[in-house]
Amino acid sequence: MPEVGGPLPLLFWAFPAAQEINEVLEWRTDVLTSRAGEQRIALRPRPREIVTFRHRLDAPGMARAAELARFGFAGDWLVPLWHMALQPGADLVQGATEILLDTGLSDFRSGDLAAIAVDGREAVAVAIASVQADRLILTEPLVLQLPGPTVAARRITIAPIRAGVLTSAIEVTRRRQGDGTVTASFLLRDAPDIAAPVLPTYLGRPVQTDPSLLRRPLSASLRRAVEYVDNGFGPLKVEPMRDVFERSETITLKAQGPTARHALRRWLWSLRGRQASFWVPTWGHELQLRTAMTSGSVLMRVAPVAPLAAYVGRAILLEMPTALRFRTITAAIEDGDDHRLTLSSNLGEPVPLTTKVHFLTAMRADADRVEIQHGAVASEVTLPVIEVPE
Repeated sequence: MPEVGGPLPLLFWAFPAAQEINEVLEWRTDVLTSRAGEQRIALRPRPREIVTFRHRLDAPGMARAAELARFGFAGDWLVPLWHMALQPGADLVQGATEILLDTGLSDFRSGDLAAIAVDGREAVAVAIASVQADRLILTEPLVLQLPGPTVAARRITIAPIRAGVLTSAIEVTRRRQGDGTVTASFLLRDAPDIAAPVLPTYLGRPVQTDPSLLRRPLSASLRRAVEYVDNGFGPLKVEPMRDVFERSETITLKAQGPTARHALRRWLWSLRGRQASFWVPTWGHELQLRTAMTSGSVLMRVAPVAPLAAYVGRAILLEMPTALRFRTITAAIEDGDDHRLTLSSNLGEPVPLTTKVHFLTAMRADADRVEIQHGAVASEVTLPVIEVPE
């Protein structure tokens, strides 16, 4: 046993995660509000990552987990990141020093370790000499890590390994003597610097057009900061405290498959909590065209939906047959029973009468804590967002 107060050895948490994995990203942002806007100051450039694994184990597995926790609870752990696991692109053979897979979809690092699990059993660790775009180069040949001379790719799972510390007690729920669930949460060290995904942009902001937004309802709250003055004798008076209208929503994004999951994590990473802003379409079909538009026209005739002054400066999204297009309304006048809007530029192609047109809202996340649920098939995140001045 180690001496009291002395350093503890790194222990390998090799149990396979057979159930849903919970991943939490935590930033810190100071939001300083004024009457006309806000300033956001990032206090934590990279998030803290907390992952929670649930393992279905037999009696020896539960005993092993308990003894590992007893020995090294306060120390550093080697944690396989099963929510970033991939299958190799080819069968593995004993003596091989390479594993073919798309390393850009996970967090493999040169000089670190990777976990190999066969048929969902406990993992073994292998050292990574270098990481290339399409393969991992190992420091030593695979021998004892494989149960046979050749193992089919579909039986294998490869995951990166990171160091972490336990953030809470390890919970053991025993259904029967030989069947139970072990739950463990780890705070990971050395958060990576992940590049933002490639999204369509408008006026310097990315536009979140994930298709999963279309399949789920957007619950919105519309408000403005006001103070109600009531002396108890006269009429109630409403005094605006800010010049900014606030629209808050809760959006849910879903990603299926390694590529989509990695893109979702990259986008959440790029938000840096409450720091970065982006466009979110309302998908409300607010602007209903009265006439089709020619390719060179900047005039859009729509059914009235707002006071004329409220249109000016609003960004919109047009679902064109060829692509999504973004424009800004620069002027609005009455045209009989309709409203005629002037766009910042023409579309360069005819706009059919059936084109759906939505308002674009500049938003940011309204929380520094983001929680991702990683299931066996898909990953899902529910994110509160709030409107920011354009």
